[in-house]
Amino acid sequence: MSSTSLYADHVKIYPQRIWGRFRVIKWSALSLLLGIYYLAPWLRWDRGPGRPDQALLLDMPGRRGYFFWIEIWPQEVYYLAGLLILGAIGLFLATSLLGRVWCGFTCPQTVWTDLFMQVERWIEGDRNARMKLDQEPFSLRKAWLKTAKHGAWLAIAALTGGAWIMYFNDAPTLVRDLVHFDASLAQVGFIGLFTATTYLLAGWAREQVCIYMCPWPRFQGAMLDEHSLIVTYEAWRGEPRGKKKAKETEKLGDCVDCNLCFNVCPTGIDIRNGPQLACIGCGLCVDACNSIMGKLNRPLELITYDSLSNSAARAAGKPAKFKFIRTRTIIYAIGLVLVTAGMLFSLTTRATMDVTVQADRSPLFVKLGDGEIQDGFTLKISNKNPLPMEYRVAVEGIDGLSIKIIGADPQSVKVGGDSVGTFRLLLKAPRENLKHRRTDITISAVNVTTGEESRHGAIFNGPKHDDDDD
Repeated sequence: MSSTSLYADHVKIYPQRIWGRFRVIKWSALSLLLGIYYLAPWLRWDRGPGRPDQALLLDMPGRRGYFFWIEIWPQEVYYLAGLLILGAIGLFLATSLLGRVWCGFTCPQTVWTDLFMQVERWIEGDRNARMKLDQEPFSLRKAWLKTAKHGAWLAIAALTGGAWIMYFNDAPTLVRDLVHFDASLAQVGFIGLFTATTYLLAGWAREQVCIYMCPWPRFQGAMLDEHSLIVTYEAWRGEPRGKKKAKETEKLGDCVDCNLCFNVCPTGIDIRNGPQLACIGCGLCVDACNSIMGKLNRPLELITYDSLSNSAARAAGKPAKFKFIRTRTIIYAIGLVLVTAGMLFSLTTRATMDVTVQADRSPLFVKLGDGEIQDGFTLKISNKNPLPMEYRVAVEGIDGLSIKIIGADPQSVKVGGDSVGTFRLLLKAPRENLKHRRTDITISAVNVTTGEESRHGAIFNGPKHDDDDD
């Protein structure tokens, strides 16, 4: 009894080099994005003495994030959430307007895969040469070319991993430590991790990441409609396809079935079969088809960036209309504006100080010899200014309440610049002024220099009162 396999072997794709406007756009995007990625950690920003001068830095030991003039503290992680929301809505808007423009031009997988494929072409040659080389038996020439290619890939991957770690460490210091073999095991380990993943994903997995691993192709269908611009094949004009012979010319469409659109595709699809999940919208098939149509003196854009509605209109002989303003694009645009405005407002009005209070859990309170009730708290004052500041601490909510801060004067609590001061706070209240077992109080700190105030609610615990419920 014969059995049929449910799995097909992976067929290696050999994208052919093509030149055109979309290839120029892709190279421009690649150069810009890689330039930013590799050079951004070297940008400097003067924040004063004793503070890191790297413009973009996630200082994990110091628990700070630095983005030029903006300093993010751990409790402000909501800014990261805001950036993620902003990126998601922006991606939804771009997809609804221009299809998978992110995947085709700016996705890191696309950018590094393009770079790796270009290195492969430089060393092994274009499509036919690479196919022939893979089919050849082992030889010194083949071994040399393969070794050179993978060596170049590993070098690029190592630079990529090293650059990524620079966003978490001072770039010049990290390079000096690596050169002198003084880098920590964690630094070397993360560089190795990102080197391996870059080499694997951009060098080996390539289109399989886009087709099988990435969830975005499954999501994009919800953002697309008949007015979204995607890479389309104008079948009404190209079919029936076939080689051009003099007496058959009028019977055939413009497509000469040269397969160049298939040969240049980085994911190995034939766009003439219609929109497909594996299409990343890079437009290289547009460049390929236009190059053939130009040689044949036929109208360009047989394969083009167009909407399904426009393609149907042209097939019916009606004028095409680009409809960018639609319900979904309006919703995405409004969301983008609102989130951006919220982020900007929050950044421009953010406080330079913060107060947090934590009550002692055991004991909840202490009854002193004079009958007064004392509660203990841990008071933390975050000074987000680069200079040391003085703060005046006050408590509201109970008559006759007295304040004591161990090692500091409540009227002049000093906290260093860009740091958190932790203090032991003791509050005493007369027993007769406590009407309940738990009394709401407000602990505040005022910056003596600027007048900025931060308030924090707390509970003052005392003995059970006759009016308290069990």
